[in-house]
Amino acid sequence: MDLIFATHNKGKLKEVQMLVPEGITVISLDDLGVTEEIEETGSTLQENALIKARFLFSRYKSPVLADDTGLEVAGLDGAPGVYSARYAGEPSNSEHNMDLLLRNMQGFENRNARFRTVIAYINKEGEEILFEGIVEGAILLARQGAEGFGYDPIFKPLSSDLSFAQMPLAEKNAISHRGRALKKFGDYINTTNQ
Repeated sequence: MDLIFATHNKGKLKEVQMLVPEGITVISLDDLGVTEEIEETGSTLQENALIKARFLFSRYKSPVLADDTGLEVAGLDGAPGVYSARYAGEPSNSEHNMDLLLRNMQGFENRNARFRTVIAYINKEGEEILFEGIVEGAILLARQGAEGFGYDPIFKPLSSDLSFAQMPLAEKNAISHRGRALKKFGDYINTTNQ
């Protein structure tokens, strides 16, 4: 099965390619030549994932997978949340986002945070299914590691002494928010064959 995945992010694409069930070929927006930005105007992760999935399904009438992910920091009342990718403004810049987050958390003792991913899947019949994955952790005082993307260098999951950016990709995928959501997606595909 060919599966369109709504991303230009090569790091995210690589994670998804490693995690989908065998027999699925993941096709990125770059593979399709889609250059326009799909506006994420939703106020929740679910809404944004569905906006992207619906846009691509209406154009290609083929199975589509789209996700939206937010870093939710307890001490910042859940911010940056749905605005994680553009926390420091437009255009999206991971380094600026991390700098702003670390500045906003100076002096915070409570550094609890979680990553939450919502995946929207539209099958060939147009049926919409949502999958969610969450990983609890904490915001580090400074960047650690050079792997991954986004906030990975400053996020340490509870189950590890390493930041996401210090982990080999297979180790990160085994415990990450996206990995957990994609496992649910994979289970669904394997039991329904659609």
